[in-house]
Amino acid sequence: MTPTLSPPLPATSPAEKLTLAVVAGGLLALLLAWADADPARRTTWFWLALGLVSAGTLAWSWLKYGQHPAGVQQDNLWLRASTGRGAIAWITGLVLTGFYVVLYWYSGDDGKGNFGLLNNLVHPLDSFSQALRGKPADQWFLYGTFYTLAILLMGGRALWKYRHSRYQVIRTASVMFFQLGFAFLIPGLLQFFQQPEFYFTYFWPLHYQYLWPSDVHNLTQNGQALGVFMVFWGAVMSFVATPVLTYFYGKRWYCSWVCGCGGLAETAGDPYRHLADTSRTAWRWEVRIIYTVLGLIIAITALLWVHFATGGTLLGEAGNVGAKWYGFAIGAVFSGVIGVGFYPLMGSRVWCRFGCPMAAYLGLLQKHFSRFRISTNGAQCISCGNCSNVCEMGIDVQQYAQRGEPIIRASCVGCGMCSTACPRGVLNLENGPREGRYQASQLIHADSLRILS
Repeated sequence: MTPTLSPPLPATSPAEKLTLAVVAGGLLALLLAWADADPARRTTWFWLALGLVSAGTLAWSWLKYGQHPAGVQQDNLWLRASTGRGAIAWITGLVLTGFYVVLYWYSGDDGKGNFGLLNNLVHPLDSFSQALRGKPADQWFLYGTFYTLAILLMGGRALWKYRHSRYQVIRTASVMFFQLGFAFLIPGLLQFFQQPEFYFTYFWPLHYQYLWPSDVHNLTQNGQALGVFMVFWGAVMSFVATPVLTYFYGKRWYCSWVCGCGGLAETAGDPYRHLADTSRTAWRWEVRIIYTVLGLIIAITALLWVHFATGGTLLGEAGNVGAKWYGFAIGAVFSGVIGVGFYPLMGSRVWCRFGCPMAAYLGLLQKHFSRFRISTNGAQCISCGNCSNVCEMGIDVQQYAQRGEPIIRASCVGCGMCSTACPRGVLNLENGPREGRYQASQLIHADSLRILS
């Protein structure tokens, strides 16, 4: 019997290999910074690492996508070890997962300025942190720096890759802007001016603590005007702005344009978007888990406020224990270790799809109270499958398109990649009226054809 052979992968040009070698050199320099005991040398290694990784990534992106015709290029993804759940994907997933484990549980400050296993990577950022925040770096500043850099570099890659789509270019630029400005620079500058650290792009129930009694008290104590504004901002964004914006634009205004979790998924996670499970079983688990998480954080928030109103006598220490366990299981393990660490194995939206309470909240509004939908012109669909292949939320878009049915799913983040990847213009993102929102496009049924009669 003749063995089945996989088609050969296209050759990588020497220039691309050189840029990838530069990235590899940067990762090696980062490893040297982590291992070097000399403060001056490790600082040099650290900044050299960031420079090489940045230059190599941007140069590779330009060679890979900028020097080729524009268009969605999803070829050979399942054949590559890095994007087809091969050995490289498993190694990448292990490294990402390990980093989050170390970050959360093995890099805490011991009170003497030592940060465990990440100590040698934290201190090279001290001068930058002093300039931005007015205090030395810690493990969270290191994480924020890495996180923001990943979105900016891979955002540059996305801008080259999807430069033919105005929607994708603006959307990518938006998540880069909000991450750099509102999730990195502004929180740092607030600390520089001795103000509470606050992330204006994260709201309850995603950043659940912002509306917990302890945080509200800390922000508003002594009548600080800025703290009062922060609490007001969080409450208005959660309960007023979110429903209004979702009514007009669906959940895409947040999940694909503003949110840092979505920003990382759309940029650094873009090579893995095809890995999302489109099976009905995965959808059932999605519904069971994500709404359970939403219900859990609503219940915890309500109980903490009742506990606060009763002078701390209702729950005793049980309230604090429950809050800490939620932060551990959902805020750390689910959103970080699994949510990002499993990118190369389960796709880029594991957290957004299965665990994010904000996504669940927005999804309910989108499905039942929004004008947003993706209309489908079924008569034009050629069943190529491109749309389902690029859907990072595991929606079988092709199935809707073949029947001409509009896509009105709670999980859809409105990234628009299905429409961008469609070669026939079948899919269209709409903010149309609610009247006729569920109405399918007209199809010519086979029984209506009388070619031989």
